[in-house]
Amino acid sequence: MNVIKYKWIFISIAAILTVASISAIAAFGFKQGIDFTGGSLWQIKIEGTTSAEVTGFFETSLSLPVSSISYDSASDIYSITLREMTDAERRVGLAVIKKKFLSSEEQDFWSISPSVSDEIRQKSYFAIAFVLVGISLYIAFAFRKVSRPISSWKYGLVTLITLMHNVAIPAGMMAVLSRYYGVAIDTNFVVALLVVMGFSVHDTIVVFDRIRENIVRSRHDIGFNEIINRSVRETMRRSINTSLTLILVLLALYFMGPVSLKYFILTMLVGTTVGIYSSIFVASPLLTLFDRRKGS
Repeated sequence: MNVIKYKWIFISIAAILTVASISAIAAFGFKQGIDFTGGSLWQIKIEGTTSAEVTGFFETSLSLPVSSISYDSASDIYSITLREMTDAERRVGLAVIKKKFLSSEEQDFWSISPSVSDEIRQKSYFAIAFVLVGISLYIAFAFRKVSRPISSWKYGLVTLITLMHNVAIPAGMMAVLSRYYGVAIDTNFVVALLVVMGFSVHDTIVVFDRIRENIVRSRHDIGFNEIINRSVRETMRRSINTSLTLILVLLALYFMGPVSLKYFILTMLVGTTVGIYSSIFVASPLLTLFDRRKGS
């Protein structure tokens, strides 16, 4: 496979997806969960009735400040978002629900104060920015002895670009889901993005390291483009096989795992798939744009 020959096709696909994702984030934003806004989340399983009846009861008959209600048909679990609620209010509300729906069963409940949610949100932004910059600086440092035909800091720059691509696409997907399906992001979403960055950069480093080895071995005998093509071919099978094992696990968890982790797993699944593409078809071709030698 001649990756460099078709590099503009691969890079254009990545650019289009990234721009579309950033546009979705700018246009739709994110529906934030209680981790970032404060409040309570109550998950209750109710079988043997329609979702319309349950939703109507929550909105009209339950004397609690309900903000939103989502329903998972596969598990019959209703996720109810409310303002910060005391345990006494929860017990009273649960008694009313059980009286109306005999099959109701409480699955989970947690509450977060607004001050804590503000701190969590600020630290989440800092964590993502720190990881993006930190990984890029580490790559630049790790390749500090490689200066031919491009400087070591450019490896770090390319890594930063690909990481932003890997994060933007699953984030854009979540913005669309927030807009049209009411999916809220929480700390699980931030953790998923951090996992995606850590895993995807692993494959990128493998390819870059093989490029470095082939540069030393070539001794100017072949051009930089051919070195990249050779390095990608030598590492492609390993990158795909390694990532495929994770994708299979994530697919199993997505379809058979807990409902509460569904979008956490989906974010990692999309991010991992995008990371495979970027490591092979984006990161390496981008290096050629910094090649100082002509006709290589």
